[in-house]
Amino acid sequence: MNVLVFLIPISLLLGGLGLWAFFWSIKSRQFDDPQGDAERILTKDYDDHPRED
Repeated sequence: MNVLVFLIPISLLLGGLGLWAFFWSIKSRQFDDPQGDAERILTKDYDDHPRED
């Protein structure tokens, strides 16, 4: 039972840290263009062979 005294604050701290990281990533525009990435995968305009210079 004494271990809960340590585990509860640590879990709250880690949860808060994860929540802060999530909101920071949204604020710094990490998820700007998810639709463009999804469409880029499905396009037929890709290059099978890289350019040889």
